[in-house]
Amino acid sequence: MISKNVVEGIVNEWLEDKEYFLVDVTVSPDDKIVVEIDHAEGVWIDDCVELSRFIESKLDREEEDFELEVGSAGIGQPFKVLQQYLIHIGKEVEVLTKEGKKLEGVLKEADADHFVVTVQKKVKPEGAKRPVWVDEDLTFTYDEIKYTKYLISFK
Repeated sequence: MISKNVVEGIVNEWLEDKEYFLVDVTVSPDDKIVVEIDHAEGVWIDDCVELSRFIESKLDREEEDFELEVGSAGIGQPFKVLQQYLIHIGKEVEVLTKEGKKLEGVLKEADADHFVVTVQKKVKPEGAKRPVWVDEDLTFTYDEIKYTKYLISFK
């Protein structure tokens, strides 16, 4: 079986001096290799083809046959790495907490320990007749959530 670490090493070699970043590598027991990459401005098919050929040039099919799939991280898929959070700062995201609460808001900031989402909620100011929308920053650690993903909006 082809080692995931070997494939990651090959991908990281290709990624040097590029603005792409590795999202995930999976290798199934029957040697189906799936590589996901991402970029702040999207992933180009030509770059996926180039990476695929680079990986194939570094692995020997005579030694071990494999199936290879190289693509971008899915637009509606949960974030898997910090860089995905960083490139989506200022954009709308959906967060599902481990308690099952789903919320939508704007990703305000992210670092290795936590991220902040600005959500809107209705608050009735004292003495006011009607509630008003106010922004509230919610801070989460990564182990408090089930997922965060880019919110696709057709508004």
